[in-house]
Amino acid sequence: MGIQNVIRWFLPREDHFYDYLERQAKAAHDGAKALAKFSTNGTSAEQARDQVQAIEHEGDRIVHEMEEALAKTFVTPIDREDLQKLSSELDTVLDLTNGAIRACVMLGVEKPTDAMGKLIGIIVRCTEKIDEAMPKLRKHKYTEIVAVARELRKFEKEADVVYREAVSELFRAEGTGGPFREGAGDARVLIREKTVLEDLENAIDQCDAIADTLANLAVKHG
Repeated sequence: MGIQNVIRWFLPREDHFYDYLERQAKAAHDGAKALAKFSTNGTSAEQARDQVQAIEHEGDRIVHEMEEALAKTFVTPIDREDLQKLSSELDTVLDLTNGAIRACVMLGVEKPTDAMGKLIGIIVRCTEKIDEAMPKLRKHKYTEIVAVARELRKFEKEADVVYREAVSELFRAEGTGGPFREGAGDARVLIREKTVLEDLENAIDQCDAIADTLANLAVKHG
């Protein structure tokens, strides 16, 4: 048993660190749901951007609270390196979600393509699972955490298929009014759509990274 584990056995744990992670997970899911409004209910890209950005700012505040608490605390419920890593990964999901909707505004995406809509839906599902999983850490429900990690990996594979097919379609199109949709084959359309698709795919990849971190924590402490 390591020295940190010995110390944890005798001293009270600072379980409020779980609160930070749970708040971050909720913020990531709230950001994804705000992004989804652009895809499902006619909310403009600008309106969705403003909503996601407000949530992203709240997420930044939680990160700062976590960092300050880590600097002042000797005994943490799990290793401080693991707390910092998971906090950073959760923050990155929200940052990438914000980056995706900002790209839509900057590049003039007035309505998501079908592929964008599918990827946005997967981000919502991923962050929902992460939001459900985070309280399981404090309850030491490691078997359930591993099961969530497996689901997240399945979502990532699903997203990878959507992304590859969408990019392939973009590059196979020939000329304006090509075989797939109006504007296909236009270099501006290709750059615009590929940029947004990459941002969405990166957000989902980050959820997959969280799956790995959660699974590692389950193995480490289970």
